Amino acid sequence: MASSTLICDTQPWKELEAHAEDVKKSHLRDLLSDDERSRSMVVEFDGILLDYSRQLATLETKEKLFKLAEVASVKEKINRMYNGEHINSTENRSVLHVALRAPRDAVIQSDGKNVVPDVWNVLDKIKDFTEQIRSGSWVGATGKELKDVIAVGIGGSFLGPLFVHTALQTDPEAIESARGRQLRFLANVDPIDVARNITGLNPETTLVVIVSKTFTTAETMLNARTLREWISSALGPSAVAKHMVAVSTNLTLVEKFGIDPNNAFAFWDWVGGRYSVCSAVGVLPLSLQYGFSVIEKFLKGASSIDQHMYSEQFEKNLPVLLGLLSVWNVSFLGYPARAILPYSQALEKFAPHIQQVSMESNGKGVSIDGVPLPFEAGEIDFGEPGTNGQHSFYQLIHQGRVIPCDFIGVVKSQQPVYLSGEVVSNHDELMSNFFAQPDALAYGKTSEQLQKENVPPHLVPHKIFSGNRPSLSLLLPSLNAYNIGQLLAIYEHRIAVEGFIWGINSFDQWGVELGKVSS
Repeated sequence: MASSTLICDTQPWKELEAHAEDVKKSHLRDLLSDDERSRSMVVEFDGILLDYSRQLATLETKEKLFKLAEVASVKEKINRMYNGEHINSTENRSVLHVALRAPRDAVIQSDGKNVVPDVWNVLDKIKDFTEQIRSGSWVGATGKELKDVIAVGIGGSFLGPLFVHTALQTDPEAIESARGRQLRFLANVDPIDVARNITGLNPETTLVVIVSKTFTTAETMLNARTLREWISSALGPSAVAKHMVAVSTNLTLVEKFGIDPNNAFAFWDWVGGRYSVCSAVGVLPLSLQYGFSVIEKFLKGASSIDQHMYSEQFEKNLPVLLGLLSVWNVSFLGYPARAILPYSQALEKFAPHIQQVSMESNGKGVSIDGVPLPFEAGEIDFGEPGTNGQHSFYQLIHQGRVIPCDFIGVVKSQQPVYLSGEVVSNHDELMSNFFAQPDALAYGKTSEQLQKENVPPHLVPHKIFSGNRPSLSLLLPSLNAYNIGQLLAIYEHRIAVEGFIWGINSFDQWGVELGKVSS
């Protein structure tokens, strides 16, 4: 595609616009009656099942979307990303979060250098350090073991690690590994957040991890100085070197702060903040809490999706299919929002993290060449775990605006409960909702059905559900560290695919930078 050509000027885009007008006349009740269509819209990879048969799309829609991906050079752009080319052109950087979880023997180049050995040098250093802390061979200034960790960071240095931490808290293997330990995250510059984080903690048993690439992020450094004062006033200034470590690239400022540069863990400018959970940003605090072996499984899960994304044909490629469907919903059907609805309380911090990854990546108004877009890019993401969301904003989703939904379910609960006398287990009750809601949104309820149910005539208009509301279902086999890594990578790559099609730079964030300088 010539650099000056906007995707909306291409023939496949125009064909999809015309096709969308026809599809809008369809109803999901009719589309779902076509068994061949429904079967073709179920894809499985490594135990993960994607069912997108409840999308307002036909077999023809799929073919037209694949043609759009072709003219947008999606495959070529994926290859360029994995090959370390500077696809983040406005910052002249590679985009290589895939290198953060690549196998030790992989070769991934950036500027002519294989970066995988650098990644593993840091991972090995994290493993050694976390084993020292967790075994008690590294102790605090007064000789006590460091059992409590506060990770200080904001934005991408906080939301991703918090999502993974929250998801692992109820995983049986992770529980065992974390016994007797605490991990907290301090992000907001609001002193209330500081107070909440240090309440009940003893400086003698606390390790602080400061996460800032440049060691200049205003909110993070003010919080870091606040915790340095908390430690110094209790244990003396020399205690800082024993109780504070850094994830940073600016070793000069790290040392000036009072941290031994040997206790700084590197990451690279080819890692965007919102894609950094698999770097030392997330791996260090998470390994301190759960042990390196658990977090290595998380990295392997993400890597499995990286390889799937790179090598699988588009018809069976989970992130590519999801990205194409998002573009279809936003740009052709005109639905600006997406609800992320995990039917697992362990995933309660997933939507806030994806909100950042998606809206910071694709909230752009110009093409990668700086041409103003004549169409809307990006989507508004929000979400809450089911069944909580059902008792709040699902009202809007069922009878108000049309908002495409991502339902995320788990076959095997982390914490199954079986009560005697109950007809179904707690998890089965949860999952019956997971399966019922997409159908309710698709099929709706007609006035004829309501009349048969003897609903009083004056209430019939209020109880009609128009249906025809698109959703997709993603079913994971379980929610262990490996599966959590897979889920993260699916969404990261999905968002990249959307940006590749829209022709924008999903890897800069000048709007966020403006907020930093304006304050």
